[in-house]
Amino acid sequence: MTELSEAVVGDARTSSFAWELLEDLTDVGNRMAGQDGERRGAELVRETFDSAGLDDPEIVEFEIPGWWRGESTLRISGPLERTHEESHEVIALPGTPADTVSGPLVDVGTGSYDDFADAEGELQGAIVMASSESPSSSDRWIHRMEKYVNAADRGAAGFVFRNHIEGALPPTGEIGYHERPGPIPAVGVSAEVGDRLARLAADHDGRNGDGGNDEGGNDDGGNDAPVVELDVDCRNEPSTSRNVRATIGPAEADREVLVTAHVDGHDISDGANDNAAGCAAVAGIGRLLARAADDLDCRVRLATFGAEEIGLWGAYHCAETLPKEGIKCVVNLDGACNSRNLRVGTNGFATIGDVFESVTDDYDAPLSTGDTISPHGDQWAFVQEGIPAVMVSTTSEQSGRGWGHTHADTLDKLDPRDLTEVVTLVTEAVYRLADDDVEPTHTTSQRIREKMDDGYIQELEVGGRLPDDWD
Repeated sequence: MTELSEAVVGDARTSSFAWELLEDLTDVGNRMAGQDGERRGAELVRETFDSAGLDDPEIVEFEIPGWWRGESTLRISGPLERTHEESHEVIALPGTPADTVSGPLVDVGTGSYDDFADAEGELQGAIVMASSESPSSSDRWIHRMEKYVNAADRGAAGFVFRNHIEGALPPTGEIGYHERPGPIPAVGVSAEVGDRLARLAADHDGRNGDGGNDEGGNDDGGNDAPVVELDVDCRNEPSTSRNVRATIGPAEADREVLVTAHVDGHDISDGANDNAAGCAAVAGIGRLLARAADDLDCRVRLATFGAEEIGLWGAYHCAETLPKEGIKCVVNLDGACNSRNLRVGTNGFATIGDVFESVTDDYDAPLSTGDTISPHGDQWAFVQEGIPAVMVSTTSEQSGRGWGHTHADTLDKLDPRDLTEVVTLVTEAVYRLADDDVEPTHTTSQRIREKMDDGYIQELEVGGRLPDDWD
């Protein structure tokens, strides 16, 4: 049984409002943090908030460390001579410095902390390659930034991040975070280029018995170490990013539910699922709630953040400028349109999870949940302060990130029916969360630290994002 009126639910099921914003945002193309496309995306969101009938839509600017991509080249010499310079083969990773370096290639596999420890003596002056796949020996996902820092801390000259998904092109993603720029140049390569590099490294180490034969015709027994040269061109300069925000519901309310997503995307693609779809959903949710505004017990704030992909800067700015006691809870949407199978990461805030379970039960919709406290996603800026906040996404059969963070995160991978379902379910959940009878429990920052997995605390330390009072 729905709590939203049949008229609102019917509108949710038939409206193309959110999908039209999704199309507009993907047509912008490059929405990299601090660049013109991100500004245009923010303006589109503000205009859409206005047309949805939300109160006081506005853009809020803040300063960030910007990064602009140039050309990158990876050259192999030794038993095989090969140059990779096309963007479908190799791209720079945001936060990397510009530089030209070379060294023997060392493959550390999936890049676990143990893998780096085992290769300790080989990494000084080397070009280190690690896969985007998470180590099977780890009980959590190991972030690319951790693999990068582990390579740099052991004296590597450069870093290669290898996609483990065939045909998905080179992966991108921040490696500098709040320590920009990073100390050594870093690139992402496709699974196909990575496979060639891994085979050459294995031949040299004697782990592959095929004698190092390759299309180059070399058959020298694999005794020569492959040498890799990285040539990376980019710019690291200060820039400006933007949050967009609006409200709906009783202006006199002293608390509010935040519904959020990030508008920035990586410059190599349209950022369709990550995360134009999240912004489209936020706008669609706001439009539907505007129809039920008189029934809301507390205010709902709709917000899209800038600069999520490079360190959650927009979310941090929002969390620092809103009174903590005025935030009832946060529902953050990210990567929530690759299916109709909703997933909610509750970060241990069970009351919000219970609300989503009641919604999906009433709508006979699938739901998966997890209670791991994770620093990935804009909700983290609030979770670390003890504010109840969840991540809403969708699940599919794709491996790992799927098309995300590659050239192929485009509109054609998404389906309007999936977006409609997400908007309907999350609107119902937010409507229920705004009820005075539903009270997610705040906690303390120290309690979050105590409950958080040590591995994620390690990741925050490595990335320079550990809260000041957690030292």
